[in-house]
Amino acid sequence: MKQQDVLSTQELTQLTSWGRPLVEVSGLTRKFGSLVAVDAVDLTIREGEVFGFLGPNGAGKSTLFRMLMGLMRPTRGAIRILGLDLPRDADRVRNQVGYMAQRFALYEDLTIQENLEFAAEIFGLTRGERRRRVPEQLENLGLTERRNQRAGTLSGGWKQRLALAVATVHRPALLLLDEPTAGVDPDSRRQFWSEIFELAGAGTTILVSTHYMDEATRCHRLAMMMSGRLVAEGSPARLEKQLRDRVLEIEAPNVTEVIDFLQTDPLIASVTQLGHRAHVLLVEDGPKAAEACQRFDLRLAEARFRTRSRPCEATLEDVFVAVTLGEDFGGAE
Repeated sequence: MKQQDVLSTQELTQLTSWGRPLVEVSGLTRKFGSLVAVDAVDLTIREGEVFGFLGPNGAGKSTLFRMLMGLMRPTRGAIRILGLDLPRDADRVRNQVGYMAQRFALYEDLTIQENLEFAAEIFGLTRGERRRRVPEQLENLGLTERRNQRAGTLSGGWKQRLALAVATVHRPALLLLDEPTAGVDPDSRRQFWSEIFELAGAGTTILVSTHYMDEATRCHRLAMMMSGRLVAEGSPARLEKQLRDRVLEIEAPNVTEVIDFLQTDPLIASVTQLGHRAHVLLVEDGPKAAEACQRFDLRLAEARFRTRSRPCEATLEDVFVAVTLGEDFGGAE
């Protein structure tokens, strides 16, 4: 077994703790005229995972989520959720799934508590269940003191909490969060992810789409989407390991000039400035990072640059750049 194929203790624990397949997608495709919004996606997500979808706007994430919710019929392909087939069993699936849309979609003229009570009734909770569950959700999401405030007067972070409370009021087995932290301040984003993992710890399987790299890193597994296609899949750590020995940094006081000098070097796939450092992704079939460092230092010294190069760990951003350049990551697990 190759060294890069060895799973860490944490990854082994995650894999063995995940249960049965909860979401199974095969050849899923959605077209709008000549536009292919989702292109032949194959995917299996297991019980207990926090599974992320990373991609730019227009990548197909929201369209995929709407098909998984039964809100949109696929052009072709198969969807099986919680042992039920979509779109045939869409009505049965919806009562077992929570969905938080990209935009705030609750009733702004209703109070926080009224929104929760209305959602609980829509999801079919009995009167007794609603009496227990609504106060419980208010407490869980820190909304009790604001329960009589109208939803339309809430800030972005509080609206986000309310939307999550509504989406989980019926204790869904599966929760879909479509770019839930877009436009929210960093502290609210941090708090929101803490709440996500509390739900996951209690047994909810969570699918979350994002375009933030730091959020994608938090997920157990991750799918990168571009132009409707699934271009990379695996745990963040495993995806990053596929770029082992291909990333280096060059430190220099005049780093902008160094980047300009190296921009057309055939060994470089991508270079980005990070403060006084140039972060370099090497081409796929090039030398390893340590050897490339020696070459760059020699070439830069001959050009009278004062630099210091060193290999470094790849990031998800490096993975994302690599797939935009056409590299094949496939299933990394």
